Amino acid sequence: MLKLQGKRIYLAALERGHCRRLFEDWEYDYERVVEPLHIGKSVESSNDWYEDIQKRLHEIIRLGIFLSDGTIVGYGALQDIDWRNRNCSLGMDIAKLENRNQGYGKEACRLLLDYAFDNLGLERVSAGTTALNILAQKSLEGAGFVLEGRERHVHWFAGQYVDRLAYAILREEWKGEKP
Repeated sequence: MLKLQGKRIYLAALERGHCRRLFEDWEYDYERVVEPLHIGKSVESSNDWYEDIQKRLHEIIRLGIFLSDGTIVGYGALQDIDWRNRNCSLGMDIAKLENRNQGYGKEACRLLLDYAFDNLGLERVSAGTTALNILAQKSLEGAGFVLEGRERHVHWFAGQYVDRLAYAILREEWKGEKP
């Protein structure tokens, strides 16, 4: 079983119970509205999410983010993997507000990028966030992602249109190599 070990966290396969725990624990940050709210997802739909993960193993590597004591706090994913063109997108979420801004996502991002470039041989990893999500932007830029563009008025939420920002990092940028 795949296990990516970090200093304070590790990434490992999501079991059905982990998916349920993440759905039970997930909290929306009403103080800092930065991403569209997904209303109507029940805890029971975590079973569908787990089944989807199992069906799409060839195009998504979705791993739980675990503290060293085995507590699951979130997930990270290399998704929409295009094996022919050697690229994918990165997605991540930390369930509870108390576990956000603790550096778990940053460490998980580094583990996923190492795996993407060193083990999978990918050339490019992209990521996106809203223009309102300053913390995600700082996190992506801190990991070496480069802002490539802005999609204007992609989301309508919180009474306004919000732009989506497109980021990416290339293998040579992650490895510190000269092109």
